Amino acid sequence: MARNRRVLVLNHFAAPRGEAGGTRHVELFSRLEGWEHLIIASNLNPQTGRKVGDSDGFVTVPVVGYSSNGISRILNWVSYAVTATLRGLRVGRVDVVYGSSPHLLAALAAWVLSVLKRAPFVLEVRDLWPKVLVDMNHMSESSPIYRALTVLEEFLYARARTIVIMAEGSRTELVARGVDEDKIVYIPNGADPEDFVPSAPRDELRARYGFDRLTAVYAGAHGPANGLDLLLDGAAKTADVDVVLVGGGVLKDSLRADAERRGLTNVRFMDPIAKDEIPDLLAAADIGVHVLADVELFRSAVSPNKVFDYMAAGLPTLTNCPGLVSDLVAEAGAGVPVPPTGLGQGLRQMADLSDAERAALGASATAWISAHQSRSAMAGRLAQQFNVSVQAKD
Repeated sequence: MARNRRVLVLNHFAAPRGEAGGTRHVELFSRLEGWEHLIIASNLNPQTGRKVGDSDGFVTVPVVGYSSNGISRILNWVSYAVTATLRGLRVGRVDVVYGSSPHLLAALAAWVLSVLKRAPFVLEVRDLWPKVLVDMNHMSESSPIYRALTVLEEFLYARARTIVIMAEGSRTELVARGVDEDKIVYIPNGADPEDFVPSAPRDELRARYGFDRLTAVYAGAHGPANGLDLLLDGAAKTADVDVVLVGGGVLKDSLRADAERRGLTNVRFMDPIAKDEIPDLLAAADIGVHVLADVELFRSAVSPNKVFDYMAAGLPTLTNCPGLVSDLVAEAGAGVPVPPTGLGQGLRQMADLSDAERAALGASATAWISAHQSRSAMAGRLAQQFNVSVQAKD
């Protein structure tokens, strides 16, 4: 009887089922037919700061904690690269090693393990990093750190058997930099509507979360890239819509303080919740909000998981991200796209719709995600690429 093949996955920020945060890889790799997987992640959840334990197909390694974007965060990256490499050496035979960025040190650790285990190296590019740091004014192109990271980035591109991108805009950027287009594969985020069935009737869920007016929910990280100051600006212009921000991150305390200083009584912050509770949260809400900072790169090189979650849950989506995301929401008839600073206008537009009109947007969103971007379909595409990589090695 033929054995299943095995993939070793290095993703610093992966979260297991039942935890807040990025469960993309747990959900994706668990659907691979003919493949077993082992994900190596940090033992600290970046949203909650709490320790995460091991589970089936998922192991954690110790890392240095951090609370800001300073030296402690760099030490966090370095510690993961070291401990993940050591943990990976204890894993037996593997057929593919899969490294996910950002950050690049995690991907470098995956490449090292691929060499030691004589297995193909697959690189997943979630963000065009470090370019995004420059676009967000967090780093200068002339800085030594940026130049060193760029050298490392190109080193990894050259050695990857396959490069998985999550947005088509990334392909354009990579090809322009000399990457062979034949090894670039588009496997975006996705979601399955069957994973978003709520556990109770909507009225009961609304009472549980305290939603008693028209409620817009943002569920995700609270960091510099997320542009949540723009959401607070929008909430200030639309006092008759409640805005609930669910999640954690380095800017959460300052955002909460800003909302209090501005007297935004229609804004509420909730702690991160487990991913398996997200279907209940979204079923209780009226609007799903996707927001990003106004960064040029985000217009063509993002694959926003929360948008796909909203769509799979049948929740009409409001996005302030021009380009790829706005085009998707418009094409799917899934909600309302607005300019980066237009969230107040978008909330008002959503509020002016009837319940039936918002429900129609949600139904259209669910139909689109089922037809075009389910997790199961994406897993099938990924398994096919792994099989090709192994055959090329043989």
